[in-house]
Order: sequence, then C-alpha cells, then structure tokens
Amino acid sequence: MEVTGHTIDLNRLLKLRLVVARHGEMDGARWWNTQGLLGRYGAVTLSCGFPKTHYFVQARIVFTVARSRCQELFDPPGCMTLWSLPAAVEEQFEIQWQNWLDRVEDWIPFFEQLALLRSEDLLGSLQTLELVSPTHIEAVGKLRRSAEGRAVPIPGIHTPSNDVLALLAAAFSRGVPRSLTVPYAKLEDRL
Repeated sequence: MEVTGHTIDLNRLLKLRLVVARHGEMDGARWWNTQGLLGRYGAVTLSCGFPKTHYFVQARIVFTVARSRCQELFDPPGCMTLWSLPAAVEEQFEIQWQNWLDRVEDWIPFFEQLALLRSEDLLGSLQTLELVSPTHIEAVGKLRRSAEGRAVPIPGIHTPSNDVLALLAAAFSRGVPRSLTVPYAKLEDRL
C-alpha cells in the first residue's frame, strides 16, 4: 500500500501491532485489561466459537482494547500512534483484514510464536521476530518520555512509513509495567 510516496507493509504492521498488543496484556506489562487473550488461553477459549478465525478474533479484541486505552491516556491531534494511523492507512489495513482471514493458515505459525512470547523485553521480542533493526533499537534508546510521563514523542514531522511504524511500536518499550506511555509522531499537515 502506498501513502504519500511511501509503501506500507501491512503484514508487518499487523505483526508490530500483535507483538505490542501481546506485550501489553495483563500477563505482560499490564497496560490494558486483557488477560493472555493473545496467548494460549485466548486460543483455547475462542477456538470453540471461531474454529478457523479465532486468531484474528483474538487480535481484534486486544487491538480494540489497546487502541481505547492509548486514546484514553494520550490522543494528540495532528499525530499518529501505532493504534491511530492516518485514515488512508487504517482503511487499507481494514481491507487487508479480509485477505488475512482468507489465508488464516499462513498466519498460524506467527500466532503460535506470539502466544509463547513471555519476555519482559519488548525490543528483544520485536528483534527476534525481525520486525525492528539495530538502527531502530538505537533510535528508541535515545527517546525520552514526556514531562508528564504519558507519551514518548518521535522527533520531527513524519508521514507513515515502515520505519516510523517500527519506531512507534518499539518506543512502547520506554514504558514500564503498569505504566503505559504512548509513542506518537507528528504528521505532516497534508495528511
């Protein structure tokens, strides 16, 4: 998908959202009120009612809770977060959702790997799954929480890109258990 000259890898965006969503659950960093829904517990619980698509049902639930919690805590105008991207990106993500549902079997290995993530180290998980590079990790190491501690600004003005999305996901690592901080990037005016 192309947005203002940048190609967005929607599969990678889904994976970034999944890893951050899993990390933030109550059996992880305790940022949003879902208890292991993207883990084995959620798979067992939802597979009865949704035998073929339960992984994506799990994801949709946790994404909704994470988006709501982040917006409740910090929702700056003219900015994007991992859970609130420009409308064109979100529209394409929703369109792609049906394609993912049509090819659930392609995603089973990733969801199984996700369910086993127990690491307290979000950056380590993202790196293990090859979703961030050493350059991203270095950049995140330089980011600081805002004065009130609710946000992590990505310096500069941005358009959606794979690198910015990776930074938005990785910057969640600047938060600590039970203390969510929402990474955000200011958007160019034309978006």
